Amino acid sequence: MLADAFSLAQKFADGTSDPVTALKDALKLSADAPAAFITFCEDRAQREAAAAQARWKAGQPLSRFDGVPVAWKDLYDLAGYVTTAGAKVLLHTPPASHDCALAVALSRAGLVSIGKTNLSELAYSGLGLNPHFGTPVNAASKDEVRVPGGSSSGSAIAVARGIVPIAMSTDTAGSIRVPAAFNGLVGYRSSSRRYSFAGVMPLARTLDSLGPITHSVRDAIAVDNLLLGDRRGLSFETTGLPVAGLRLRVDIKVLNDTRIQPAVRSNLLTAVEKLALAGAVIEETPVLAFHQALELIEQVGWLGSAEAFALHQELLDSPAAEQLDPRVRKRLETARTFPASKQVRLYQAAEALKKQITSELDGAFLITPTVAHVAPLLTPLEEDASIFAATNLATLRLTMPGSMLDMPGVALPSGIGDAGMPTSLLLSSFSGNDEELLRAALTVESYIRVTE
Repeated sequence: MLADAFSLAQKFADGTSDPVTALKDALKLSADAPAAFITFCEDRAQREAAAAQARWKAGQPLSRFDGVPVAWKDLYDLAGYVTTAGAKVLLHTPPASHDCALAVALSRAGLVSIGKTNLSELAYSGLGLNPHFGTPVNAASKDEVRVPGGSSSGSAIAVARGIVPIAMSTDTAGSIRVPAAFNGLVGYRSSSRRYSFAGVMPLARTLDSLGPITHSVRDAIAVDNLLLGDRRGLSFETTGLPVAGLRLRVDIKVLNDTRIQPAVRSNLLTAVEKLALAGAVIEETPVLAFHQALELIEQVGWLGSAEAFALHQELLDSPAAEQLDPRVRKRLETARTFPASKQVRLYQAAEALKKQITSELDGAFLITPTVAHVAPLLTPLEEDASIFAATNLATLRLTMPGSMLDMPGVALPSGIGDAGMPTSLLLSSFSGNDEELLRAALTVESYIRVTE
C-alpha cells in the first residue's frame, strides 16, 4: 500500500518532509498519470503549501493534515476554475466564483488543493472512458490496458499512482465504489445528507452522494471528521468496533449468482472466514430489501436516468448535444420517454425499502462484492458501443441498490483476481449510520488487508 495521508502527515510532524516537498512530488508524479487531471491549480497549491509549511515550522498546524495534497473530481467548484464535469461542451462556461463548501472545509484544515480530476462525461458511466480529456489507465493494469472505473476515474488514478492520498469524488450509482474497487483502493460513499452539496454539480439529486477515495479507512474517517467541522486537535484518533460480536450479513444468494467471477467470490469468502475466526458473527441470510431493489432496477428502471435526463434536457435539445460523447448522449436520451408513473413508483418503493433494510439489518453490516468482476479491458469498450453498454450495466449492478436505498458504503480491497487485477468487497449499512459503518470498516480492513 502506498503511503496514506496519516503517513505523510507524520513526516510533516517529525520533520522528515514538508508540504512544499510533498507538492513538488505530487506534481512530478502526475506526469506519469496522463488524463488523470483536467486542471491543475498549481499557483493556488504553491501558496497553500508554503503557508502550511510555515505553520508547521511555527508549531501551529491547522490540523494533523495541514499541507496534505488533495484532488477534486471536476464536479466540485474551485474558485477561479471552470467546472467541466468532463464535458467539452462546458469548457467555456464561466469559472466558479467560490470554492464549494467541502473545499472550504478542507482548506480550513490546511489541505492543499492541487487540481481537478477527470471523470466520465457528466459523471454518467461506471467505466471511466472520456473521449474529450482522455481515459486514465487503470493503475493495476499489467500487459493490457484496462479501464479505471467511473465516473470518478481520475480521482482513483490520482490516489492509486501516489499523486495524492485523498481525492474527493461523487457517487450516484457507484462512482466512488467502482473505481476504488478496480484500483485496489478504499472508497467511501456517504449517506446523501451527510455533507453539503453547495458548489457541486449534480447528476441525479435524490441519488447523488459525496465522499473520498483513499488508501486507508483511517484517512476516510479523518476526512469525514474534517468535513463535519471536527479537527479533533491534531489526532483524529478513531477506534474500530470490537471484532468479537461484530455482526456481518453475507447474502449467499448474491454470492451464488453466476455473474460473480470466482476470484471475487472466493476472496470475499476468505475475508469473511478471517473475520469469523477473529470472533465476528457471520449471518448467511438473504437481505430481501436488497434483492427487491435489484429487481426494481432491472424490471422497472433506474431513477437516476430520469433525473439525469431532466437535468440535461436543455443541453440535449440544443445543437451543442452533438459535442457529447455518443455513448453518454445515447444513455441520457433513453430516459426521454421514461413515464412519470414509473418514476413515482420507484420513488415510493425506495422510501419503503429504506425503512425495510434498516429493520432487516437490525444493526448488522451487509457484505457484498463491490463489483462482480475485475476491471475489464479498455479497447473492446472503445470499439463496440453494445459491449460498452452491457459492461457498464454489469459493472454498476451491485452498487446501484445501495444508491437507491441511500446506504453508506465502504469499498475495501479483498485480494487479487483474474489477470492479476484487484477485487473488492463492499461493507454497507442503513442510511445515516455512517459513523458506525466507518468504525466497522476500520475493523474489517485490519483483518482482510492483503499486504504487498
